[in-house]
Amino acid sequence: MENKLYIKSYGCQMNAYDAARMADVLRESHGMALTADAEAADVVLLNTCSVRAKAEQKVYSALGRWRGWKQRRSGRIIGVGGCVASQEGEAILRRAPWVDIVFGPQTLHRLPTLLDHARTVGRTVDIRFPAMEKFDALPEPGATGPTAFVSIMEGCSKYCSFCVVPYTRGEERSRPLDGVLAEILTLARQGVREVTLLGQNVNAWLGATHDGQYADLATLIEYIAAVPGIDRIRYTTSHPINFSDRLIQTYARIPELANHLHLPVQSGADRILSLMKRGYTVAEYKSRIHRLRRLRPDIALSTDFIVGFPGETDADFQATLRLAEALDFDQFFCFMYSPRPGTPAATLPGQLPEWVKKQRLHALQEGLEKPARAHARAMVGSLQTVLVEGPAVRDPEQELCGRTSGNRMVNFPGARSWIGAFVSVRITTVMRNCLRGQAVAPQQLAVAS
Repeated sequence: MENKLYIKSYGCQMNAYDAARMADVLRESHGMALTADAEAADVVLLNTCSVRAKAEQKVYSALGRWRGWKQRRSGRIIGVGGCVASQEGEAILRRAPWVDIVFGPQTLHRLPTLLDHARTVGRTVDIRFPAMEKFDALPEPGATGPTAFVSIMEGCSKYCSFCVVPYTRGEERSRPLDGVLAEILTLARQGVREVTLLGQNVNAWLGATHDGQYADLATLIEYIAAVPGIDRIRYTTSHPINFSDRLIQTYARIPELANHLHLPVQSGADRILSLMKRGYTVAEYKSRIHRLRRLRPDIALSTDFIVGFPGETDADFQATLRLAEALDFDQFFCFMYSPRPGTPAATLPGQLPEWVKKQRLHALQEGLEKPARAHARAMVGSLQTVLVEGPAVRDPEQELCGRTSGNRMVNFPGARSWIGAFVSVRITTVMRNCLRGQAVAPQQLAVAS
């Protein structure tokens, strides 16, 4: 029997990590090999996101297309995992009865058992929130390149009024320190040079240690920096409340810590931040950024904004525009507010019409693009240390791609043998979605063995 697996994943980096771990689990238990051809797969999994309504709509659109595939091949298994699965549960089976398995983010390690049940007994749902069982049960990761995601915690306990994550992934639960380090050591032996630590609120991580104490994210970063072969460390996504002075100080002490921070602010109006239940003021957010920039003046800062939150006035929106201008963000991600089922903000008065949200989204993006383009243009002529991740999409035969420490993608001519090495690249051109350059020192750092 063929054992081909296809996974379609939506959403955040946590979902990308989970998708990779699904493949690891089913490779080890059932000898399944990933395929890029969904129609050729024996098991088709949809790893879902419910942060915004459009992502949820994509789930049912994909399932509608897959219905025909199931009818054309008996025995094919269709599974739905991730946050929509956690949110909807058995409702997915009622709406799409051709689905065989529904599983949550915390139960992906049970896929082998769920798969066997679906094949021998019938459809099954498992969307529970076991504590750290998932990480205890997962096999060793299999690296597929010089970069890797490492999930260090699950869930979120902040309960922002607009966010569905606490209801779909549960409360914050941190992995123990030794388990995280063991996974990173394994990845380093497999040639990984850069790790990105993941969590819905990653800087709230407090990992138990073997002597009964707890380590914070700053301590974890220090330990990872000492792992042979790991030369760059990133983490996402942060919450301003937990962006502590101790964590800020790591930017002065740890050169392996990437010169980039993603710190969502969401709004520039204190009144809206209060309605969002974010737990900080604009002044407090700005204070953290100023302290960080005193230690690393050239750090690349990116953020998230939500426009059109219930009750947002023109004055509130203008405050957001002023904050965006004042903090000079290098990169940004802007979203229109999207009511999510079961969240407090979905029932707040003052829900804004779509045309207002679209108008504000356009105005904010326009205001943020100017400084972002200026940051990119300022890099022309500079030397950037780039970790070569693989062939460039545009010209895979002749060009490579990789990221700067500040999280800018760069394309440049080079040899396949450079993949996995850090190289010095002189930036020559600013493109719409990336930079272009020329390698100056192709083997500045050796490829990890």
